[in-house]
Amino acid sequence: MNVIVDTTAWSAALRRGGAPRGGTVQELTTLINEGRVVMLGAIRQELLSGVRAKEQFRKLRDRLRAFEDLALDHIDYENAGACFNECRAQGVQGGDTDFLLCAAGLRRDLPIFTSDGDFQHYQRVLGVKLHRVRP
Repeated sequence: MNVIVDTTAWSAALRRGGAPRGGTVQELTTLINEGRVVMLGAIRQELLSGVRAKEQFRKLRDRLRAFEDLALDHIDYENAGACFNECRAQGVQGGDTDFLLCAAGLRRDLPIFTSDGDFQHYQRVLGVKLHRVRP
């Protein structure tokens, strides 16, 4: 089964400065090697935003081009709005990109791989599936 990968997992893998290769990074590497990674355009944008050096931006952009974006349509955006509203009614706050991931995952029955603790709250309210680091 394919897995939608959130910005937090990508960021852990892309960190500079000799960041330790923890479970999240190893799991993402395994998912990449298995050909199971699903990219959303909004995640690609988040990863590229704030990269100051043009050469670094170009290198990251080129590396991420190995992953095609999951095609989204109006239903996904409508469902993301509904996810926001349902969570808000339950006292759970979140961002637009998070709810877009939830909507895409729910519609396609795909789990989300993230280290963002907010997704546990979304799982409780929405029933979204989460991919966990395998032992």
